[in-house]
Amino acid sequence: MVRLFALGVLLSLMAPTDALAQKKIPKAQGHDQCPLGYVNTLGTTCVSPINYQMRPTNGEACDSGWMNVGAGYCRKK
Repeated sequence: MVRLFALGVLLSLMAPTDALAQKKIPKAQGHDQCPLGYVNTLGTTCVSPINYQMRPTNGEACDSGWMNVGAGYCRKK
């Protein structure tokens, strides 16, 4: 049971999915910039003073109710 729980946690950390409000996000693959509303930490992450609900675009258009904020991310409207 513990192994199953640990596996679930590991998979949830590895798979980019809809995210809850986030102040710190990783830079999207293939992007050196940060999305609108985030500041570049000059590393592999971007930070924001405001919690936004973000998710990666994975090269696709943003779904209805989401807007493209650049650098490979969509933000909940």
